[in-house]
Amino acid sequence: MLPRKITLGVTGGVAAYKSCELLRRLLDRGADVQVVPTTNALRFVGSATWEALSGKKIHDSLWEDVAAGAHIEIARSTELLLIAPATADFIARLAQGRSEDLLSATALTVQSPIVIIPAMHHQMWRNEATQANVTTLRKRGILVMEPAEGPLNNGDTGVGRFPEIFEIFDYLSAHNLLRSDLIGTSVVVTAGGTREMIDPVRFIGNLSSGKQGVAIAKAAAARGAQVTLIAANISPELLPRDKSISIISVGSTADLSRELQSVVNFDYLFMAAAVSDYRAAQLSASKLKRTGADLSLELVENPDLLAIFAARHREQGDNEPGRSHRGIIVGFAAESSVDVEQAAEKLTRKGVDYLFVNDIANQAVFNSPSNGGFLIDKYGSSTSFDYQSKDTLSDALLDVVAKALS
Repeated sequence: MLPRKITLGVTGGVAAYKSCELLRRLLDRGADVQVVPTTNALRFVGSATWEALSGKKIHDSLWEDVAAGAHIEIARSTELLLIAPATADFIARLAQGRSEDLLSATALTVQSPIVIIPAMHHQMWRNEATQANVTTLRKRGILVMEPAEGPLNNGDTGVGRFPEIFEIFDYLSAHNLLRSDLIGTSVVVTAGGTREMIDPVRFIGNLSSGKQGVAIAKAAAARGAQVTLIAANISPELLPRDKSISIISVGSTADLSRELQSVVNFDYLFMAAAVSDYRAAQLSASKLKRTGADLSLELVENPDLLAIFAARHREQGDNEPGRSHRGIIVGFAAESSVDVEQAAEKLTRKGVDYLFVNDIANQAVFNSPSNGGFLIDKYGSSTSFDYQSKDTLSDALLDVVAKALS
C-alpha cells in the first residue's frame, strides 16, 4: 500500500506519456492521486487525459485561484510527492529553489517525502551541471532515482531512460514508501488533551497538542488500516483529511470515556491522549469572579480510563472464545524521570500490551514536531527510539506493534 494521498508531478519530457501508466498503477494500489503537470508537460499529454485517468480536475497554474493558494492546499494534503518524469530543467530549477509554476511551488511547500524520477538524454543526465543539481537535491533529503539504461527517443542508447513501472515501485518499496501490513485492520487512536471545566470559561488541562496521536493515525491509514481518531481538543488544522480516518471530537475525560465504551472490535488501540487525572469537584454554573481573597479549588480523581478499558477488553475476550485474537492496546506515558522498572510496573498495573514512555524533562515533547523514548511490552522486551520526527516515530512504533498480530 502506498501513501493514500499522492501528488504526481509531470514535467515536459517525451516520457510524460509513460506516467499515464504509472498513474493507473498507483490508482490500482488504492492511492488517491492528484496530477500536477507543468505547462510543457501538457504539450505531450493533455489535461483531458489526466482528468479522465485520475478522476480529478487538473491544475497547472499558480494563477488559477490565487486566493486559495493551490500549491499550499496540495502540499498540505499530500503524503508523497512523486515527480515522474523529471526533466533536467525542472531538476535545475528545484535545486535553485525557484517556484514559478504550480509544481515547483508545491515542491518547495510540501513537508512529505519527495521522489524524483529523471528522464532525459544520456548526455544531459551525465552533464556536470545536472549531476551537481542531483547531488544538491539528495543532500536536502529528496530521493532521486537513477534513470534506466536503454534506447532513447532519438535513436541513441544510454542512461537516461524512464524506468519501468515495476522498477519505480521497487525503488519506492526499498525506501519504505510502500507499506501494506495493516490492510484490513482496524486501528483506534486517542489523541490530544482532555479538559475539565471549572466554570463556563476556565478549565484544567494540559499541553498536549495531539500531534503524536495524529501522526500515528495518518501512518496507520497510509499502511492500509481503517482508523478511528478520537480527538480531544485538537486544533482543526492539525486534523487529517483522509477518508480512511474517522474523526470523533471529545472535550473532557467523561466524553472520552463514553466514546471508548463503544470501542469493541479493533486490532490496535493507541491511547496517546493526555487524560486529565483530576477534575473540579464542583462545576460552577457561572464564571467565578475575583473577590480579593484566595480561592481553594477541590479536585477529585478521574477514573483511570486506560486501566478500565484494558480490563473490560480482557474480560470480553475471555467471554468470547470464538474470537481469533484480541486487540493490541498501546498506552503512552509522559514522565519527568524515566525508569524502566517503574514503567514495567505501570504497564502491568494498566493491563496493556505495550507502553511507550517519553522523557518530558530532557526533551521537548508537547507541541513539538519531534519525540523520543522507549517502548516496553508485557513480556519485558524494550525498544529505544531516538528523538526524531513524530511522523517517523509513528512508523517505527507501528513496525514493532504490527508484528504482534502477524
